[in-house]
Amino acid sequence: MEKKKIVILFGGCSTEYSVSLQSAYAVMKGIDAEKYEVISLGITRDGRWLRYLGDWDRIPEDHWQEQETIPACISPDRKTHGLLLIKEDGQISKEYVDLVFPVLHGKNGEDGTVQGLCDLAGIPYVGCGTLSSALCMDKDIAHIIAKAAGVEVPDYVLLREYMDIEEQRHLCADLEYPVFVKPARAGSSYGITRVEAPGQLKSAIEAAFQHDTKVVIEAAVPGFEVGCAVLGEKKLLIGAVDEIELHTGVFDFHEKYTLETSRIHVPARIDAATADRIKETAGRLYRALECRGMSRVDMFLTPDGRIVFNEINTIPGFTSHSRYPNMMKAEGHSFEEILEKLIQEAVH
Repeated sequence: MEKKKIVILFGGCSTEYSVSLQSAYAVMKGIDAEKYEVISLGITRDGRWLRYLGDWDRIPEDHWQEQETIPACISPDRKTHGLLLIKEDGQISKEYVDLVFPVLHGKNGEDGTVQGLCDLAGIPYVGCGTLSSALCMDKDIAHIIAKAAGVEVPDYVLLREYMDIEEQRHLCADLEYPVFVKPARAGSSYGITRVEAPGQLKSAIEAAFQHDTKVVIEAAVPGFEVGCAVLGEKKLLIGAVDEIELHTGVFDFHEKYTLETSRIHVPARIDAATADRIKETAGRLYRALECRGMSRVDMFLTPDGRIVFNEINTIPGFTSHSRYPNMMKAEGHSFEEILEKLIQEAVH
């Protein structure tokens, strides 16, 4: 049987470029080579698209561009159903593909942009669609939908870049501290600051606006963060609930990928009934935000047992030690099995 050709799309114009390299490498190594031919398509930090022909082992440390590459892109022309390769002499060739597996975290990849291109091209792809990706990337809009679905959300204030200082002050006048200041549409905790007092607010807002033109200021939620890995569309597969044991103020980018002072417990140290409630809530949020394929649903569990929405990551970290595959592993699903399920979900 002829192998199906799968494009693994990695890198990207995002602050999470380096994380994408790690995730993509793990996906490439985990896909069944007897069933699928992997086509490596990288996007550099400055936005160049390159068909990568070299050793995959060069990808995690960002040495892939030093080996053989060909400028390439996904063609929006449905007749092509694949890549356009631009050779040195300027000649363009085509390469048919069956499926795209985007492993792009954050902006310009997780936000619906690449998904829209695949929709135009008529090429199936792994993960959430264009609408869902855009909705989940926007913390403001996602909170509105979560609340409409009957899930509690943190109290928050929304600021926009065009607002003058007086308008911002008016909106923030009644804040109760501590609060978290966050870019509305950035990933992996970039630009997030925990603010303990009003005097710290201005600099935190300025830092968040470095990453987005829209900023949310959320009330701190007591308790701890829990997450659920969800896979599927018609029928959902939900992994074990995990728990973040946090010893610093913010589970920021550095802490997420080093765990220097934090720990992640899988399964979470909670009773079975509470875990079931969290799973049910994760499924409800996944449906409400039109997710498909995969997503990691993050929530807070308060000391009095309330479940509060945090966010949904439509392309979560995907190394063999990342939260999403580890939650699935805790329910008996191997990394390779999860990849196969995701591929089958996308092509059917």
